Amino acid sequence: MACVLMTQRDSIIDQLEQLHQRIARRAYELFQGRNGFWDDPFGDWLSAERELVWKPAVELREQDGNFTLEAALAGVEAKDIKIEITPREVVIKAATEHTHAAAKGEIHRCEFAPGQVFRSVTFPKAVDVSKAKAEYQNGLLNLTVPIAPEARVTRVEVKAA
Repeated sequence: MACVLMTQRDSIIDQLEQLHQRIARRAYELFQGRNGFWDDPFGDWLSAERELVWKPAVELREQDGNFTLEAALAGVEAKDIKIEITPREVVIKAATEHTHAAAKGEIHRCEFAPGQVFRSVTFPKAVDVSKAKAEYQNGLLNLTVPIAPEARVTRVEVKAA
C-alpha cells in the first residue's frame, strides 16, 4: 500500500471558489464560441465542469467511532494524490495525464483525458484530523479518520436521588 500526502486546513472554501471560477471562465469561453447565443448556458457549465474536473465515486462509512472514506481513483498514482482535511470536510485532488505512444498502434477510440481530480466530502460529524490515515492500493484511496471526542454521542445514565 502506498501512503498519500495529507495536509490539515482550517477551511477549503477558497479552493472551491477557485475551482468555481475556472469552470465559470471555461463555460463563458464555450458561450463565446457560439458567438454569444444563449442556446444552453447550463449545458455550457456542465461541459466546462466535465472538461476541467473528474469527480471520482466515493463511499463514506461510519463504524466504531471512525469515518472511512473510499474513493475510486483508477489510473492515478499515489504520489500524485493530495488530501486536504479540516474537522468538517476533506478534499481529494490529483492531476491526471494521458498520452499515446506512436509505436503502440493506431488509436481508434480514446476516452481518457488529462485533467484534475477534485472531490470534496463533508463529514456528518467533526473529526480528529491529527489522527487521519490514508492508504492507496489498486486504484482505491482509503481515508480513515476518528470522530472527534466532542462529536461522539454519549449516553448518560440518570439515577434517582
